[in-house]
Amino acid sequence: MEREIKIGKIYQHFKGHIYKVIAIAYDSENYQEDNPDASKMVVYQNIEDEKSCWVRPYQMFNSLVDKKKYPDVKQKYRFEEMVK
Repeated sequence: MEREIKIGKIYQHFKGHIYKVIAIAYDSENYQEDNPDASKMVVYQNIEDEKSCWVRPYQMFNSLVDKKKYPDVKQKYRFEEMVK
């Protein structure tokens, strides 16, 4: 089962930056009615620089850290929700 990325929640990137998910969007240029999740995107903002807004494919945002490329990273996922 895929993890759900939640709007309004705070996530830490495995390289250390902290982001707030501000929306889940769909890429209108690649939208497929029979497979809408293929164009699903996460819109997120650096909490230290509110002028900095980013978008990334949902699947990539939700992906595991590449342990071959980053063997010393402790996080399991590229972005992990920060729990209070």
